[in-house]
Amino acid sequence: MATLAVNGVSIRCAPRATRTHRIRSSPLIRAASDTGGARLRVRVRASSNDDEVGAQGTGAGVRTKEVDVDKELKKNAAKIAGTFAPRSSTAKKNPAFKGSALYTIFEVQAYLSLVVGAMLSYNVLLPSDEPNIARLMGMWSVWMFAVPSLRARECDAKEKDALNFLFIAIPLVNVLIPVVWKSFAAVFTADCLLMAYMYYNKGAGIFDDGSEKAAEEPTA
Repeated sequence: MATLAVNGVSIRCAPRATRTHRIRSSPLIRAASDTGGARLRVRVRASSNDDEVGAQGTGAGVRTKEVDVDKELKKNAAKIAGTFAPRSSTAKKNPAFKGSALYTIFEVQAYLSLVVGAMLSYNVLLPSDEPNIARLMGMWSVWMFAVPSLRARECDAKEKDALNFLFIAIPLVNVLIPVVWKSFAAVFTADCLLMAYMYYNKGAGIFDDGSEKAAEEPTA
């Protein structure tokens, strides 16, 4: 330690190494440093865990939402079709059960409406050089006659779902296509293709392979 006297005042100065040693060895500094590092590590780990949990939660939320959307879409389609279309095809005591005369009448009516609608929209029946009511009725025949007739008879849940979606989707197709292509035949053809696709997508009608019925039957 050095002593410096100036005008009768003595100043003692400790060596630099001693001051540095004292500062580094201070218990408060060490405690603060250790605590700060611990807090940093805890925060980093907490952030990592939060990110993992958040990612997992987000993924689970998306999956749940997809299931709910599909379920709500089916429910709303059935509700709308049940409100504006004839009685639900799977209702109890439906008189148009398979094998009955009413069932056959509805089925023949649906197929006949497709044939007549095609002839009207393609300008074969009641031909006209200008748009008229007959061609307009032919364009809408799938939605006005075929789908309601098929839905009025007794059918399984897969065909019912297909008909419910068709009852909602066909009006959208019939309104949107004339915006870019004013053709009665094109709209009628699009309705028929949409109908075939929905039956194929749901595995109903001629596309039903009977797998669900086989699964429901008890094994011996």
